[in-house]
Amino acid sequence: MAAPQATQGALAGLKVLDLTRILAGPFCAMQLGDLGADVVKIENPGAGDDTRGWGPPFAGAESAYFLGVNRNKRSVTLNLKSARGQEILRELIRRADVVIENFRAGTLDKWGCGRAFMAKESPQVIHCTISGYGSRGPKAKLPGYDFLLQAESGLMSITGAADGDPVKYGVAIVDVCTGMYATICILGALNARNAGAPGQHIDVSLYTTGLSMLANVASNVLVSGKPAGRYGNGHPSIVPYSTYRCADGDIAIAVGNDVQFEHFARTVGHPEWSKDERFSRNRDRVVNRAVIDELILAALTKRKAAEWIELLLAAGVPCGLINNAIDALAAPQTEAMNMVVDIPHPAIGNYRSLGIPFDLSATPATIRRPAPTLGQHTDEVLAEYLGFGQDELQRLREAAVI
Repeated sequence: MAAPQATQGALAGLKVLDLTRILAGPFCAMQLGDLGADVVKIENPGAGDDTRGWGPPFAGAESAYFLGVNRNKRSVTLNLKSARGQEILRELIRRADVVIENFRAGTLDKWGCGRAFMAKESPQVIHCTISGYGSRGPKAKLPGYDFLLQAESGLMSITGAADGDPVKYGVAIVDVCTGMYATICILGALNARNAGAPGQHIDVSLYTTGLSMLANVASNVLVSGKPAGRYGNGHPSIVPYSTYRCADGDIAIAVGNDVQFEHFARTVGHPEWSKDERFSRNRDRVVNRAVIDELILAALTKRKAAEWIELLLAAGVPCGLINNAIDALAAPQTEAMNMVVDIPHPAIGNYRSLGIPFDLSATPATIRRPAPTLGQHTDEVLAEYLGFGQDELQRLREAAVI
């Protein structure tokens, strides 16, 4: 594949060191790469990112998990437990614009390349730390895992059937959103740097992300003082806004206001609902949720899901099928938005992957590189960034530094 060009992407020319593994950090670094940055992923020799071994499924020797969150990167293997490896890392940091890491607190300081080093030797660098619980508080030194943070943040307590057990989200959603927050903060810090501010440190944690994802639910709790409940596929503040059984399966219906409810009631054959004081306003429907849901279920079981979707969409009522992942990835809208792409890979041929979920008209995001094989670009990057020749690279390899 062609090397990144200076004209590609909003972040073209930006040098990013990705010192992260698993999901939140790699996801952040991948987004920066999609936007045009030159992302160098530092990995342990011989093993690399933990997710290289997470599977099945695998495409050849490459795990699907790793392939999904590491495109647009170059892989460099570097033994950071060695003095020479730490020295090389310091040299790379001196040349970087952004450093993203999710090491345990104090690890970079131990290696001589922490915040004090960056302030003195690399004042331009944006240093983003991704941790489990942040830099303060009784859990600051503990590692964080998405599943635990879904539990501790309260997200699991509001997910699942009303009379069932708490349930985690089907994707490591706290990791993904933490990666997004990290990306947002890095872009903000870069904008500040472009305006004359120095490089700065960014602290992003799974814990604070999980809490922030409570969003309107947190606001409801803080205002009311009452605990949040579970509503299955329903919404705590909007009704009807859930899944409903039809004659041959379920559909999702999202009635967001009273005008839509009037159209909905008329379409399902019960215009009187919108005049009923129990249902005419959303606040009343929320109070009488059980009653209106039972009436809706009785009405919808008279037709098949596809018929209702056609009728409701024609009436301006938001609704849709409940797709499985295979159906969603094969949907016409997915194809129209180029959200499944074929990426050529040097070891496994083409592999199918998610596309880029955003468009920039003047500086388009692009997929320029597949997820790298372990250490694929070690010689290339060390020669390009640090000027190492073949003799030096061979000595480093013999000393197990790379």
